[in-house]
Amino acid sequence: MKQGTQGSAVTEDAVTGPAAVGRFRIPVQPAAQGAEPERDRGDRRDRPGCAEGGAARGEHTHGETALPRPRAAVQRSSVRGQVLDALRTALVTGDLRPGEVYSAPVLAERFGVSATPVREAMQQLTLEGAVEVVPNRGFRVVERGARELAELAEIRALIEVPVMMRLARTVSAERWAELRPLAEGTVRAASSGCRATYAEADRAFHRAVLGLAGNEQLVRIAEDLHRRAQWPLVGGAPGGRGRAELVADAHEHTALLDALIAGDFDVVRSLVGEHFNGAG
Repeated sequence: MKQGTQGSAVTEDAVTGPAAVGRFRIPVQPAAQGAEPERDRGDRRDRPGCAEGGAARGEHTHGETALPRPRAAVQRSSVRGQVLDALRTALVTGDLRPGEVYSAPVLAERFGVSATPVREAMQQLTLEGAVEVVPNRGFRVVERGARELAELAEIRALIEVPVMMRLARTVSAERWAELRPLAEGTVRAASSGCRATYAEADRAFHRAVLGLAGNEQLVRIAEDLHRRAQWPLVGGAPGGRGRAELVADAHEHTALLDALIAGDFDVVRSLVGEHFNGAG
C-alpha cells in the first residue's frame, strides 16, 4: 500500500564516483573470507539506518559522501543476502542517494567483506531497477520522479484492488481478524518515524493479504512493485515521508481490516482506492 539471476561481471575497481560510504559499514565477522578486520579509527559512533550518529573520522573515502551504518551486522550465513538487505534499507532511507555513484570496493570495505558479495547484491539491485551500472566506476542509484511513482501506484491498483475485492467476498471474518497483529504492527512501525522499519511492516501486511489468494506469482510481482514504490524521489526529503504521513498510512490498514471483518464492501473499495492514490 503506501509503497536472481546474476548479472554480468562488472569491473569497477576504480573508485571514481561522487559518493561513497564513510559511515556505511557492518562489523567484520570471523567468516568473512579475504576481508581484513575494520579497526578502530578514532571518534566514531555506530549508527543504525534510522538513528542519529556521528561520522567516522580518519577514514580515507576518496571524497565520497558518508552513509550511516546499517542496522544489522553481517553474519556467517548468507553474506550476499544480508548485504542486499542492508543496501535495500539504504535505498529506502535515502542513504544511497539518487544520481550518485557507489563503488563495490568502498562499500565492501565498510561491510568488512570482499567486493564480490557487494557486486552480486548491486547486480541484483540492477535487475530490480534500483541502480544502473557505470562501467569502470560502480553503480549509480536511479533517479525517480513523481511520474514513475504514479505509474507504479496505478499498476499496483490494477493488480491488487480486484484481488482484494474478490477476497473481501470470499475470506471469512475470522481469517481477516488473524491479520490484526500485522496491521497494528504497521502502526507501531510508523510511530517510530523510521521509513525503513515502516516499509518492511507495510510490505508484510500487503504480502499477507494477497497471500490469501493462494497465488505465489501474484504475491511476488506485487512485492516487487511495492518495493519500487518505496524508494525516495529525486529532490524529496532525505528520509522520505514524515512520521505523521506514515502513521496516517498505517491507520488505513487497521481501518481496512475493520471493513473487511464487517463485510462492508463499499468502505473496502473506498479505502483501497484512497490507499493507492496516496501510495509513496
